[in-house]
Amino acid sequence: MTQPFEIYLTATPGLEKALLAEALENGFNDAALTQGGVTITGGWEDVWRANLTMRGATRVLARVGSFMAFHLAQLDKRARKFPWGDTLRTDVPVRVEVSTSRKSKIYHAGAATQRIETALQAQGYQISADAALVIKARIDDNRVTISLDTSGESLHKRGHKEAVGKAPMRETLASLFLRECGYDGTTPVLDPMCGSGTFLIEAAEMAAGLHPGRTRSFTFEQLSSFDADTWGKMRQTTTPRSTSAHFYGSDRDAGAVRMSRTNAERAGVADLITFENLSASDIQRPAGPPGLIICNPPYGGRIGNPKLLYGLYASLGETLRARFSGWRVGIITSDAGLAKATGLPFKPKGAPIPHGGLKVWLFQTEPL
Repeated sequence: MTQPFEIYLTATPGLEKALLAEALENGFNDAALTQGGVTITGGWEDVWRANLTMRGATRVLARVGSFMAFHLAQLDKRARKFPWGDTLRTDVPVRVEVSTSRKSKIYHAGAATQRIETALQAQGYQISADAALVIKARIDDNRVTISLDTSGESLHKRGHKEAVGKAPMRETLASLFLRECGYDGTTPVLDPMCGSGTFLIEAAEMAAGLHPGRTRSFTFEQLSSFDADTWGKMRQTTTPRSTSAHFYGSDRDAGAVRMSRTNAERAGVADLITFENLSASDIQRPAGPPGLIICNPPYGGRIGNPKLLYGLYASLGETLRARFSGWRVGIITSDAGLAKATGLPFKPKGAPIPHGGLKVWLFQTEPL
């Protein structure tokens, strides 16, 4: 498969525009918004580069072909003729997932899955329910679009973070929230409830120019289109750059601080981050220029009774207003009442974002 094809970057719902901005910033100049994500056009090296460099994408899907099918027998016949050998290897097991739309005459996803699996087996491919490599078939208006999930594990799994706390913020989501707050890698970031350190590690990696996928593997490495030498050279472009920005994390839980420090060390950014065991009301303004304060505090649907949290939010807001003039603030919570309790001058909130089974919002301020 040498012709350019469509590459689909899946986004966290509500943050598609932030992902588009990142794609354009990363040099994917034809990036365009689409339902649920961003599309680009390119070849396999673009697929690899997207997996390596895109912080906010959840997965990278390569749309490798399509055909029309109006009934199951036709699906079977055309799936058997599909050029699977351009991308798949017979020694690598695959899993098939089919989704259908009401506009298609083939509406039974299970039957369609079985037909595609049978077609693959007829050509010598192995089907396994737990295969890492997934073929995704979307049947919409009788067109069957075949995509390969080239990422494997969700891209929030950077490959260097082992310790996580309760209700962790996913790295992909954290990076997009940082972007929504206008963070560009040049200013300090402080998280007064740092948990496992996700916001700070993401921010430090951005400042240091470290690619998010530098230490993990991807399922595209199991495709026939994979070139190990080219990929190796691409990964070697991940070299840290010097930065004057510094990052500050604190948490009242000493275990969380140890966890954050360990994660930062594994990510190679521990020297850029200062961690302290402090309650949010005890944080002090660091020396140097103002920056961004961002945190994901506990909220009622996630931890405990929301009525007990109003005092925590009020205390946090009082501390930030008193000590952090000139700094901007971003707070993620599912409860507008808790955000209001901070007394901070938040701008109108944006779209709701799914997180941990809840809908959350990013509440942010101009410089205090």
